[in-house]
Amino acid sequence: MDEIALTAGALYAIVLLRAGGTFAVGWLAGAGARRSRLAERISSAKFRRVERAIQRWGAPVVAVSFLTVGLQTAANFLAGSMRMPLPRYLPALFVGGAAWALIYATAGLGVLEVLGRLFAERTALGVSAVAVLLLAVCGVLVYRRRRAAPTPGDIAAEKA
Repeated sequence: MDEIALTAGALYAIVLLRAGGTFAVGWLAGAGARRSRLAERISSAKFRRVERAIQRWGAPVVAVSFLTVGLQTAANFLAGSMRMPLPRYLPALFVGGAAWALIYATAGLGVLEVLGRLFAERTALGVSAVAVLLLAVCGVLVYRRRRAAPTPGDIAAEKA
């Protein structure tokens, strides 16, 4: 139990620094954009409405983003660039970061432990499992790319 608490504490510190840093970079990027050629585009009424919505309702999105893979960085950067007030952002960061740290300290370490035992006791089975997983991921990626690729009929329709 002490190992999980120590790991969760370390992961929590890491996620607070990483996500908070991403928020700060977003804040600075947003400030820079407001002083650049983009200033007139981002000062439109529609953009200001979006900015106000994110400032007001973005905290739950930030908190939940920690339970996803790949959305955390975007949510924190967007919250910073859209100037989400710190009193709204920080609680979302603390709650979402705590959930992330606990999940990875328990389930994440459990998966790593199982994989470690599998490779130590039955190396061939471990290698086979990793190979099947990699092939499945590659298969999904190829399928999605082929499905999204334009067909010759689509290209002909565009030219017409």
